[in-house]
Amino acid sequence: MKILDLYILKQFIKNFFFGIFCFIIIFILVDLFENLDKFIDKNLTSGLIIQYYIYFIPEILKLITPVGMLLATLFTISRFNNYSEMTAINSSGISLFRISVPLLLFGLFMTIFSIYFNGWVVPKSNSAKFNLERQYLDKNKIAGLIQNLHIQDSEYHIISIGSYNKSDKAGSNTSIQIFNDKNLSKLDFRFDAKIMKWDSIKNEWKLFSISKREFDSTSKEKFTFIDTAYVSQIPEISKIYLSPTQILNKLLKPDELLLKDQEDLITSLEESGQNVSKIKVDYYSKISFPFANLVIILFGLSISTNNRKSGVAIQFGISILIAFIYLGFIKVSQTLGYNGEMNPILTAWFANILFFFLAILI
Repeated sequence: MKILDLYILKQFIKNFFFGIFCFIIIFILVDLFENLDKFIDKNLTSGLIIQYYIYFIPEILKLITPVGMLLATLFTISRFNNYSEMTAINSSGISLFRISVPLLLFGLFMTIFSIYFNGWVVPKSNSAKFNLERQYLDKNKIAGLIQNLHIQDSEYHIISIGSYNKSDKAGSNTSIQIFNDKNLSKLDFRFDAKIMKWDSIKNEWKLFSISKREFDSTSKEKFTFIDTAYVSQIPEISKIYLSPTQILNKLLKPDELLLKDQEDLITSLEESGQNVSKIKVDYYSKISFPFANLVIILFGLSISTNNRKSGVAIQFGISILIAFIYLGFIKVSQTLGYNGEMNPILTAWFANILFFFLAILI
């Protein structure tokens, strides 16, 4: 069986890389024709355009790897059927389940590799691509000076920053409003600081020229001025969950964040009492999407064994159709997850679960 396993695996891998290569070429050509006028308007050199698409390739690979798996499965099994190799294999007492073992082992390897690739390599390449767009195409720009930030730091704290300088990690004209824990419509304290600067040694915000206002039950105001203080030295505030990294991560696209950065951002936002449904859906999707490689192989096996005689064009068309349906289910479930109507974990795994049971049924 080792000889047969290697033969099946060789055919599968050859078809897989052929499919991946074709899809990358198609993807780049379609995107190039769509953006060529923008490249010309911005006077991008051929070197920068090539660099742009080199950064884009990992994102393309992330999206098309399951499609390549499906195409390879259909091509491989269909070839065995067309050349009567499947008949010879079955007549020797080897079942379809045994034939699928080398394919599923390769799929498992690609799943494990894709989790790392999608979680760490793709965000870095996306970040480089977005930075190139920000520099040369005026897209997805993040200003060095960010104006008018309003952030709910915890259930009872709201922070407003007039302007934030990301290089200095400092905000000017900062207001920290603390509401009553029993009546959120009642403001208990308000702290206005001329400067709020991050101390990288103590990992804490330091406030300068602080005006403290305290409001009692009769709506009378008590005013106090504080020259300089760390947040931990002010009992009413005690702690600010917001950090410079979190401010920057809020402005970045989810595709730019490493898996670990997304996890840290979710933890930080949950501690501050904020809604993290959307970020959780994106986070769990990065983990669940690679498992589509295994599910798609099962789906491809079920289809190819039920369609014994079909040409390459039909197999290619089936692959594209199933890919669109699969991605459609992902987008629909993501919308429900973003709105909080579906559990984030179930949202991320919904398409995989559905197609797995469909494959078993077929």
